[in-house]
Amino acid sequence: MRRSLLLAIAIAPAIFAADPVFERAWNKLDAIESGRAKPGSVIEFTPAEWNAWAQVRVPQLVEGVRNPRIELGMNTATGSALVNLLKMRQSEGIATNPFLERLIDGERPMKATVRVESGGGRCTIHLMRVEISGMAATGAVLDLLVSAFFEPLFPDAKIDQPFELGDNIDRIDISPTGVRVTIKK
Repeated sequence: MRRSLLLAIAIAPAIFAADPVFERAWNKLDAIESGRAKPGSVIEFTPAEWNAWAQVRVPQLVEGVRNPRIELGMNTATGSALVNLLKMRQSEGIATNPFLERLIDGERPMKATVRVESGGGRCTIHLMRVEISGMAATGAVLDLLVSAFFEPLFPDAKIDQPFELGDNIDRIDISPTGVRVTIKK
């Protein structure tokens, strides 16, 4: 992770020069994370800014992910990408039995849809649906995917559990036109 951060810092000026939309998203996120966002302010991100950020940062942060894209809805977000689940697991040092390796190796299209609830400095993310190679998983199958793949890769992530937003954020609102981040007063 540290290596990815150093790489991102080293190449950020080149990315900024190449993509002003990424630069706007990066600067807005930096203002929030550094505490420079004014109390009570609302910072708005366009869908283009989220996508520019995702296309650069997600592959740097998560090995085995390529061509990420985000679609926004009313309090929902759908992320899609080409993923190699085996490569993702190996990059985190997670052992995989040989039978499962053969099943999950290789790049596949993946799509995940979440519903977001937030307010009062807290947020809950509900995983609604996952598609891998066009096959949808919901209910018990989705629960199995979360426990077998997602939780080992992202042990600190919270699904269906409220968590503190941090960075003095009061709420996050998602709509098809963008994401609004409201800073606490």
